Amino acid sequence: MIDGTAGVSGHRHADDRLLDDPKALAERDPGGMLRHTASAGAQVRESAALAAEANLSMLADDGRPRAVVIAGIGTAGRTGDVLATVAGPRCPVPVIAHRSAGVPGWVGAADVVIAVSASGRSPEALGAAEAAHRRGARLVAVGPADSQLQSLAERARAPFIPVPRRAPARASLWGLTVPVLLAARALGLVKVNEADLAETAARLDADADRCRPTAESFVNPAKSLALGLAGSIPIVWGSSPLASVAARRFGDTLSANARYPVVTGALGEAGRGRVGLLDGVFGGLAEGERDIFADPEESTPDGTRLRLVLLRDGGLNAEDDADEPLAVEERRADAVQTLAERRGVRCDVVTAEGGSALERLASLVAVPDFASIYLALAHGLDPMAVPAITEMKELANQ
Repeated sequence: MIDGTAGVSGHRHADDRLLDDPKALAERDPGGMLRHTASAGAQVRESAALAAEANLSMLADDGRPRAVVIAGIGTAGRTGDVLATVAGPRCPVPVIAHRSAGVPGWVGAADVVIAVSASGRSPEALGAAEAAHRRGARLVAVGPADSQLQSLAERARAPFIPVPRRAPARASLWGLTVPVLLAARALGLVKVNEADLAETAARLDADADRCRPTAESFVNPAKSLALGLAGSIPIVWGSSPLASVAARRFGDTLSANARYPVVTGALGEAGRGRVGLLDGVFGGLAEGERDIFADPEESTPDGTRLRLVLLRDGGLNAEDDADEPLAVEERRADAVQTLAERRGVRCDVVTAEGGSALERLASLVAVPDFASIYLALAHGLDPMAVPAITEMKELANQ
């Protein structure tokens, strides 16, 4: 019989004092998740260098593919979403993120499969690589050196791009994403140049410095965001396709690091139904019953409230051939902020910055990544150790 509470520790209410105690933060983060997350800029540089050593030019020998499938699960699977949004609506072929074992039934010799795994042994990536080789599709493998995935790529005589192996999967988004983007560049699908990579790495470095453990909460945007979310049910919406990828990434890290339930997605889709959450029992109804003399930031088990996080893109060029006009996205974002304000639902806004799609995505991901860790630490949780994940694997493999 497995004890369902074995290894579960922490406290129900966030302790904001912990976040301004660097020594306490280090003690509660023995696996170094903060340190690993701060390596995002270094991951971009190292992964770009490793990809440059791989023989990606052979990908272009057979011309443009019919479609590109990015196969992986978890953070590895999220790289497919990043590629699709960076490639944008002008991408000449479909880019599909595939999160189950094998590949879609239509994949064949005209297609490219990029199998991605932070461990190099995930069944989803291995199964996709094997299926791609069997069907004659062009294969690219992305994972740690000396892994099962590398062995399979070598047997298939396919390009293999090694990735830095220092960080856990959750903190390896950029180490996994850059090789995928550069493989797509070799296929002529995206325009990501060295300047874009350098500026993205610099942005991640700068945000890591702003979010460092020694920066106090009132000047640390990640700590401030974490404290605002404490005790709430977060809703994270992105104003554009690029911002929506960042929103879903924040949902991933809030769930895995801080163990918070979260609603994420695209603001355009939310406006067709989920925006009604603002009127619900955790939104407008709860706020209407709040004691006007109570601490506005106080949260109790019977008074859980929604907290809206809006990731706004703003776009690079209003004339771009985007899925929707920039003005429509901006009006929708303004509208949901107004709706939240009218209902008393507190809203945090993170606005994209940067001169390329990749840098803008980084600017929307970095602070939320740190915020999810600080929220975990405020609750006394070790963001690296998730007992339920270990238990799930044990039960599934019996």
